Amino acid sequence: MPKKINLEEYQKFVKKVAKKFGNPNEEIMTWGLGITGEAGDVASCIKKTFAHGNDQRDGIRENIGDTFWYMAAISNFFGWDIEEIIGENMAKLKKRYPKGFTNKKAKRKMVDWGEK
Repeated sequence: MPKKINLEEYQKFVKKVAKKFGNPNEEIMTWGLGITGEAGDVASCIKKTFAHGNDQRDGIRENIGDTFWYMAAISNFFGWDIEEIIGENMAKLKKRYPKGFTNKKAKRKMVDWGEK
């Protein structure tokens, strides 16, 4: 198992190995479509594992890594620091759910699909 790395190191690595584009529109489109595809692969592996009984946990793990790679590429494109983004997200969620998740705080009503 590789050693744990810090996010700044990872973000620099992604910048180094990412394809270089001459057109910024083509670059961000590629990263945006890439993250969507990889996230879809995560979902597909979860479905195959739990709905079909075909253990795809290795695929889930690999595709989470690929999704994270695209997240770093998008962050690099905009010049954003991943650690700051994660910190902002944590602050938002701590404010929204100070005692943990609740449906009330999420402003969601549970639906009973059995009722017509």
